[in-house]
Amino acid sequence: MAAPVITVIVPGFDVAAYVADALGSLRAQTRQDWVAILVDDGSADATGALFDEAAAADARFRVVHHRERRGLAAARNTGIGLVETPLVGFLDTDDRLTPTALERLVGTIERSGSDIAVGAYVRLRPGADGAYRAGAVQPWVAAATDPERTAIALADHPALSGNIVAWSKVSRIDLWRRLDLRFPEGRLYEDQVVAQRMYTRARAIDVIPDIVVEWRERADGTSITQHQDALPVLREYLDALRGGIEVLDRAGHPAAVQSRIALVLTMDLPPLVRIGQSHPDAAYRRAVGVFARELWGRADVAREELDEVSTTLLSAARLW
Repeated sequence: MAAPVITVIVPGFDVAAYVADALGSLRAQTRQDWVAILVDDGSADATGALFDEAAAADARFRVVHHRERRGLAAARNTGIGLVETPLVGFLDTDDRLTPTALERLVGTIERSGSDIAVGAYVRLRPGADGAYRAGAVQPWVAAATDPERTAIALADHPALSGNIVAWSKVSRIDLWRRLDLRFPEGRLYEDQVVAQRMYTRARAIDVIPDIVVEWRERADGTSITQHQDALPVLREYLDALRGGIEVLDRAGHPAAVQSRIALVLTMDLPPLVRIGQSHPDAAYRRAVGVFARELWGRADVAREELDEVSTTLLSAARLW
């Protein structure tokens, strides 16, 4: 077997129900020159044991156990510190790679010499029968990755700033080391700032329209994105959005700043405003209102560019 060129970091906390799917999607890759670091983040269920079983059966898997839960960012950082291959990628244990994901992402970097390759992704949602089915590529995902582009800079394609998830990318480990880059520990939505730092500092970036990951929305409602009605989660979310925009601003990417603001105004804020309209805690509404005013004050976007629903909701939020 060829020497591995990429390490896939797979963090997991109490995700035993999904381990087989995630690791199976790695084994099913059309490109097999990979290794994986499985980080059990202090799980109380069988996650750690399933990771150990996988490593016993396949030498490409290496397992690290955290004695106590330290969070997703810390688990990813543990993996980053152990990477010995030229490239690194991420897979959350409740998600799964599409079969050609590594072939396409690794292949484009090898041809172009770029620091990062970015692909598209879809939601994996449960149906009435309990089975998970993949949806369509959402417009903002397509805007970031379609059509295929090779060896570009963020200034060439500002809409790329909308693809902020860690697991849609493959990157050079040298980029992480050159930037001394790690995920912020103890925070939710930890990939937003990291993605923008990578985009603004990469020497070149490739994007491909291929779906590389199916992102699971858990049927039991335990995904972080399913808890944005909780005030602490909301505050983490808004802080992450602010932080990512500030990275773009400080790096001197005004077009990317405006692209990101426009996307947040049309996609991220309206659902939060809807929650706020019936939320029992006035602090929730105030937090959304403050953020809406901040964003609107920085936005170089005309009202007619927003749909009627978004305009109405944002108007309400700015009154809170």
